[in-house]
Amino acid sequence: MEIIFPFDPSVLPGPGDRDRAETGVERLRDAVSGNETLAAFADALIGLPAGRALLDSVFGNSPFLGRCLLREIGTLRLFLAQGPDAAFAATLAALDAASAANDEAAVMAALRRARQKIALITALADIAGLWRLDRVTGALSRFADRAAQIATAHMLRASAARGQISLAHQDDPNRDSGFIVLGMGKLGAHELNYSSDIDLIVLYDPQKVRTTDPAALGQVFVRLTRGFTRMLSERTIDGYVFRTDLRLRPDPSATPLALSVQAAMEYYESTGQNWERAAMVKARPVAGDREAGAEFLARLRPFIWRKHLDFAAIEDIHSIKRQITAHRGGGEIAVNGHNIKLGRGGIREIEFFAQTQQLIWGGRNAALRIPETCAALRGLAAAGRITDDAATDMIAAYEYLRRVEHRLQMIEDEQTHSLPRTDREIDAVAAFLGHDNGGEFRTVLLGHLAVVERHYAGLFEGAPDLGGGETLVFTGNEDHPETIRNLEEMGFDNGSTVAAIVRGWHHGRYPATRTVRSRQLLTGLVPGLLAALARTAEPSTALIRFDAYLHALPAGIQLFSIFIANPPLIDLVAEIMGNAPRLSQWLRRNPSCLDAVLAADYFETLDTATLRADLDRALGQAGDIEDVLEGTRRWAYEHKFRVGVQILRGVTDGIRAGPALSAIADTAVIALWRAVEAEFIRRHGRVAGGGAALLAMGKLGGGELAHRSDLDLVFIHDYDADAGASDGPKPLVPGLYFNRLAQRLIAGITARTGEGRLYELDMRLRPSGDKGPIAAKLDGFAQYQRESAWTWEQMALTRARIVAAPDWLGRAIEAVIRKSLTRARDALALARDVAQMRTRMIKEHPGKSIWDIKHRRGGLVDIEFIAQYLMLRHAAATPGILSPNTADALTRLTNAGYLDRQDAAALQSTLGLWQRLQGVLRLSAEGAFDGDQATEGQRALLIEAGQAIDFERLIADMKAAAATVMENYQRQIAAPAKISPS
Repeated sequence: MEIIFPFDPSVLPGPGDRDRAETGVERLRDAVSGNETLAAFADALIGLPAGRALLDSVFGNSPFLGRCLLREIGTLRLFLAQGPDAAFAATLAALDAASAANDEAAVMAALRRARQKIALITALADIAGLWRLDRVTGALSRFADRAAQIATAHMLRASAARGQISLAHQDDPNRDSGFIVLGMGKLGAHELNYSSDIDLIVLYDPQKVRTTDPAALGQVFVRLTRGFTRMLSERTIDGYVFRTDLRLRPDPSATPLALSVQAAMEYYESTGQNWERAAMVKARPVAGDREAGAEFLARLRPFIWRKHLDFAAIEDIHSIKRQITAHRGGGEIAVNGHNIKLGRGGIREIEFFAQTQQLIWGGRNAALRIPETCAALRGLAAAGRITDDAATDMIAAYEYLRRVEHRLQMIEDEQTHSLPRTDREIDAVAAFLGHDNGGEFRTVLLGHLAVVERHYAGLFEGAPDLGGGETLVFTGNEDHPETIRNLEEMGFDNGSTVAAIVRGWHHGRYPATRTVRSRQLLTGLVPGLLAALARTAEPSTALIRFDAYLHALPAGIQLFSIFIANPPLIDLVAEIMGNAPRLSQWLRRNPSCLDAVLAADYFETLDTATLRADLDRALGQAGDIEDVLEGTRRWAYEHKFRVGVQILRGVTDGIRAGPALSAIADTAVIALWRAVEAEFIRRHGRVAGGGAALLAMGKLGGGELAHRSDLDLVFIHDYDADAGASDGPKPLVPGLYFNRLAQRLIAGITARTGEGRLYELDMRLRPSGDKGPIAAKLDGFAQYQRESAWTWEQMALTRARIVAAPDWLGRAIEAVIRKSLTRARDALALARDVAQMRTRMIKEHPGKSIWDIKHRRGGLVDIEFIAQYLMLRHAAATPGILSPNTADALTRLTNAGYLDRQDAAALQSTLGLWQRLQGVLRLSAEGAFDGDQATEGQRALLIEAGQAIDFERLIADMKAAAATVMENYQRQIAAPAKISPS
């Protein structure tokens, strides 16, 4: 038997595995042993040097092609007798004949058998050098088109048989059906590879579909889409045809598989991203109603090809490039395991090199609107947009890398783009490519990768770089393997989750990312933002908080513009998200807090006069009481946030934050008090000789407020003995007048708005506690303190401080307080009362955790009790020791000789330790803090606040400090009271 070989045998690659080649030949003999004609053909083929070289090349390099050859010996005969073009045409003709069957299983089997034949024909034409790259990819793409057309035709017939639609042409169901299948990516550009998915977008035009139930069309075409993609991708005993991917459609996580053309147009016109413009460069109708598909793409042309690109659009295109930028200055590329599609110097970089410039220049030059990569590169060179050398280099690299990709996929019909990891496997790939050895292959491959990387790195190299050094790709709707790996190496727990979150931002699902401009800015910011979040101790948690923050931002907030103008702000926001959940919540509720960070004096501590002037300016445009309330809340949140940021950045600490936060509270409360009082007087007038005062107690009174602290307030009023009802339009009797006034202020302070409450209030320190009136009259307050106040109430009174009052009333209240605190006391009875009170507190708040800074034994409460006990015991003799501030009281007690200097130093030191730690814990911990579960970020902040060398030393220091306080408490209070301190 004579066999004609339509190729030069010398171009065939040698076998990478000779043993496997021998085994394959023997299997061929076995396969034809029952057929005399085929056996004669096989013997003749094996006996000829060219035939044996062909079989060795197939069996010795590709198990998949070997299996195809054994199943399709007739196709091999046709290939050798008539050449690849005739064999390809005959296969498509046979498929067309078989596809007319109504039996779906029969059509699916015919498609799969044709796929086996096409795979063998194109592979043989490729490795024998009969077809260049464009012929190979073109043939694979033509087959994919035909397979999709056959599958859609079958499903359209099925829908018509169910009565859901009517066909315009029974002999050609696709024509005028209104059902559109667009081929994207490599299929759209006629560049399909051996084991490629086919990327599709499925649409339908309700105006073109013949139906009696237009409202049901969405469901009909989703079902049809599922059906035709299943016909292509489902694995049966005959294999599969193509894996299908529908994720390039608009917002795939939120839209059905098939969209109406109107819905798609609205999406692209309002939300479409530049990477989607780039994807549409390669789009073409491949199946269904191809005329309707062409009409849709024509309508979409202004979106894809903009005649006038503004700076923001160009910058966004630059950002797409930067997102997939190679590691400039990185080390040598490792061949083993390298991804030749997505890795450094790979196919994706060549494609984006062309596409990004097509997007910029193609709107004004229609000659650049070319879907094929190599043709696009030639077009860009002809138009003077790239150099001839760049085009030549990139085309050579593209063709070589696609050959490598094809060989990798031929081996086992796997959708792989990564080279093997072992040297032995690399040598086998080298053999399949026709190289003499693995070393030669490495040299050639690395040369192409380096050239691509160099040209790609030079693209837009004048554009600012806001990213990090890692490759981070979020274009499209599929995970980029190198990106996922890099994200996880950066410290994120799950790279796919991160990618999904970022893609959600790009789809414009949040108000702040809804505009084209915002998404363009975001594209450039994402790499740097992720790098900043990765530098926090808990990157994944930080990202989730940032995502929640971004989701809460209203439309119109210029966050991304602020970030671009002030890159250090990105690091600050990342630190807040990673280490200060309380601040992140405030930022989420009050986005304007971030604006003030840009002020030159943001990290300075503002005095009371400056704070009051600042609030006055903020309220300058307030029109009514509601404006004042809202403006004051916003101002207070921004300033509390400011102090929190200062703590986080180490500019201040919990000790210095106490006076700062107290001054903010004073300023806000006074402003509200004035506004509420003025509005109240307008409605109800004044009471003769009347006035009201705000008395701060507790932490606020002592100037030791911390984040999340309640405000302890007492309202005191007075008026003339013979005063009647107020003199306004709605008169009130004096007692009711002042209680109503107090209630209005309480409502203003505690009302919950979208920004949260200004403060929580604690009113239990007023005379008679919860049982007494909200506002106490001065003489009643004086009488209560003189005759009824418990020792613990006297202790609380040591922290009283007037926040707002008419001068005459303020002086009167101070006189009452001073008289109450300086009366003579029985030392033993006082010690017992204080000790018993502490015992009751321990039962209510046992402070079991060492991190319960306030209630733990040796904590803040014990230090405060020591100071308050000593002030009450000695104030009668030395009134000058009285001070609402604990640290100041300890100093005064020491100077007066009532506290040993060594004891005072220990108590002062521990007080400072607790305040510094509390300042951090109030920002970084949500709920009760557990040191064993603390994040590294929390530990680092606590170590710094505690001035310790490590976390273990901090805990040891805390225990030692608490023990010192308890020794003092025992000596000063428990021993005299003869009550155990425990």
